[in-house]
Amino acid sequence: MTKRADGKEKRSRILESACEVFAEKGYHAATVADICQRAGANVAAVNYYFTDKSALYVEAWQQAYKQSSRPGSPEVADISPEEQLRIYIHSLIKNFSDHDANGQFARLYLMELVNPTGLIHNLWHELIEPMRKVLLGIISEIMGAEVTAETVLFCDMSIVNQCRTLLTVRRSDLEYLLAQPLSVDLINRLADHIITFSLAGIKAVGKSKN
Repeated sequence: MTKRADGKEKRSRILESACEVFAEKGYHAATVADICQRAGANVAAVNYYFTDKSALYVEAWQQAYKQSSRPGSPEVADISPEEQLRIYIHSLIKNFSDHDANGQFARLYLMELVNPTGLIHNLWHELIEPMRKVLLGIISEIMGAEVTAETVLFCDMSIVNQCRTLLTVRRSDLEYLLAQPLSVDLINRLADHIITFSLAGIKAVGKSKN
């Protein structure tokens, strides 16, 4: 029983280390030796528990996703779609700006964007699609009109890419552009701006389609 528990703990350590190293370096630059050194395990343990580096990478994606605070349907009943959008955007901003375990999935995603591996194409769709459906539903409800699916998708892309700035632009460059340190308070104000800007845009586009 103790041996089985030790094996489970070692596997967990390797997986956590893989999340960290892949998020820091990306798949191609990360090595199994890096991951095992951080986990306090030998290289053979990766083959034993995960088969190979590519399989470990896929599982690291799944693990980081589980640990992230994903935007989703608000648990509070009977709130307006505008309030749902506010909750969604604040959650997305938190994911993109966090530097702890909660932000690992966003950093893994960025590394995959910069240097694609081809290993998680289907998995990415599987993990992201539920979140996308939530946002698309919120946008459709706010528009409250017969708009095309393409119009809703365009709005979705506009919102997500505003939030993604915190992930894709270097912190020092953002601080230069915003002329102040990137504090938690500033990030929250930026999130509020994105909410206001997005709501106005969604409603304007909805009216133009009437």
